[in-house]
Amino acid sequence: MPLAREAVELLVQAARAWYFEGNQHGLRDREWMALRFLGRANRFSRTPSALAGFIGATRATASQIVKTLESKSFLVRKPSQEDKRSVVLHVTPQGEKCLNQHDPINHVLNAVNSLGTEECVRLRDSLREVLNHLDAAHQRLDASICRDCMFLAERSPGTGKGRTTAEFMCRLYRAPVSLEETELLCTSFERTRDRPKIEDHFDRARVASQG
Repeated sequence: MPLAREAVELLVQAARAWYFEGNQHGLRDREWMALRFLGRANRFSRTPSALAGFIGATRATASQIVKTLESKSFLVRKPSQEDKRSVVLHVTPQGEKCLNQHDPINHVLNAVNSLGTEECVRLRDSLREVLNHLDAAHQRLDASICRDCMFLAERSPGTGKGRTTAEFMCRLYRAPVSLEETELLCTSFERTRDRPKIEDHFDRARVASQG
């Protein structure tokens, strides 16, 4: 127990990088959280309602955050290709530049990256297990990477020269998913142990891009 407490206390101290009073580079912590999420979310999760759920805010609060990010030209709204009555939030090149240069978690990201690949994998997997326990205890589901989701199904394999074609299908949304999209966050995520071998597809993509 003392070891677990020490580890949690260190996590709390690390969280100071992304939870703070006031603003950093013109954005409050929740606005950074929203921009960061939208920069990593798949097209099914870049909606106002999904954003509200991810940051733990009401729809009204999430709407105000979106308006703030739009006013700074970090976000734009576009009609959804799946449902024309809905909108999808897109991070603009200016928003991506802001994330790359000023995101408060960049210092933590660099520190974790300096640990090396094996340590990063262990840290990621350990934190994922912690979140799984929390999800079970609180009967909730956190967003996670599409490639590990039970709704991801494999389609007929194939790559085009220099780029990959859609090789997967989301069974929940009944929509094609490209190989690149399997690395993005989804708020409709549900974990499974039986998933497509994504690594094989990435290997084929690398061969195709080099050919």
